[in-house]
Amino acid sequence: MRSRFDEQLSLLNKELIKMGAMCENVISLAAKALMDGDVKQASAVIPMDGEIDQLERNIEAICLKLLLQQQPVAKDLRQISAALKMITDMERIGDQAADIAEIITFLNGRSGEECACIDEMARATIRMVTGSVDAYVRQDTALAERVIAHDDVVDNYFDRVKHALINLIAKKPEDGEYAVDLLMIAKYFERIGDHATNIAEWVVFSVTGVHKSSKGATE
Repeated sequence: MRSRFDEQLSLLNKELIKMGAMCENVISLAAKALMDGDVKQASAVIPMDGEIDQLERNIEAICLKLLLQQQPVAKDLRQISAALKMITDMERIGDQAADIAEIITFLNGRSGEECACIDEMARATIRMVTGSVDAYVRQDTALAERVIAHDDVVDNYFDRVKHALINLIAKKPEDGEYAVDLLMIAKYFERIGDHATNIAEWVVFSVTGVHKSSKGATE
């Protein structure tokens, strides 16, 4: 019985890692599309979000099977409950990457290069997502804590982007709509950072049994 349970836990782990890797890929693709002003690249993000949604359903099914058909001990129960929480944040990361991609299609070929710090913000956000997934794979609470601390870096980048876009509007009022679109994209990157923070906090919980107060990333 335990060997079957361990097989299912191993499958859960593999599927969660796969979902995390897809989240990394979808954000990276959206960020590249933004800096290249490439609508075709942005359009490729949308179907990837659907694949992330399907993985969420698959992992939910595995978790429910483990809970209903087995009697997990405390550590196993933490891993399963953490997985259920993590996939919710991962699914939202996919949604927000798709939202970024949709806005890119409205930029008429313009890129984000006119606001240099938005690229830096995107890179910092991607590092957070990558770090949170790696922390889960390694069960590395120290790495998870670094991801949590890095959220302040992404928040600071958001403030810099906001001020840069205010200056852009002041100098070129005709670019108001473009600036608002970039601000929305930056806001989505900030939210993705919040979700990466949540994932890292659940990694800490799965290892230690202690969960910090989540920031509660919003949709």
